[in-house]
Amino acid sequence: MAADSAPGSAADELITAVIVDDHAAIAAGVRAWCSEAAPPIDLIDAGDRLADVWTGPGAAADVVIFDLELVPRRPDFGELRRLVDNGRRVIVYSQHTDDATAIKCVDLGALAYLTKREGPEHLVPAIRAAARGEPYTGPSLSGALVADDAPGRPRLSQRETEVLRAWFVSSSKELVAVKLNITVKTVDTYIARVRVKYANVGRAARTKSELVGRALDDGLITLAELNQTVTSL
Repeated sequence: MAADSAPGSAADELITAVIVDDHAAIAAGVRAWCSEAAPPIDLIDAGDRLADVWTGPGAAADVVIFDLELVPRRPDFGELRRLVDNGRRVIVYSQHTDDATAIKCVDLGALAYLTKREGPEHLVPAIRAAARGEPYTGPSLSGALVADDAPGRPRLSQRETEVLRAWFVSSSKELVAVKLNITVKTVDTYIARVRVKYANVGRAARTKSELVGRALDDGLITLAELNQTVTSL
């Protein structure tokens, strides 16, 4: 059904994927697709237990298949970024079909974004590509990329994001400066740039708390990380 790799290719190597999805029927379907693939893909079903991706049977899996919305109406962009930041190769497999969600996931580092309308003809090759550390563009993501005009979403540089996140979890800009080996003035400059970028997309953030809210909405930081405030070095 989903035979998809040439003999002797890198795809012939045993691939292990872990799926995080609270819908048993979805996980069962993905398991069937993986077992029918040629060669088969070993699938670990973590259910809705994110802990299994970090310390459980899925901790060593080559690929994470991630349901973005384990809690209704609360897409977990923060967890996606945490997975990516820790070197995990992630495919977002979601019921969301809007372009903005797909683009945000790719911006956060997902190697593929597939909707649950897209079947084994896309998920299986996406898993193989992700196992190689390569992106895969399915029809839904392709359409989103073509239509992307980044409405309401600022394009922050890696350094701007780094400074912003350090500031959120530090009790002072002086601590940020020491941690990142830059001056306080440079910290101010990066934060000012971020404010300008948010203002330019119509989401002005004049206070630190407003900026924290924007960052949470955009998955730049999680509530758990915010609770780890550093008061000294």
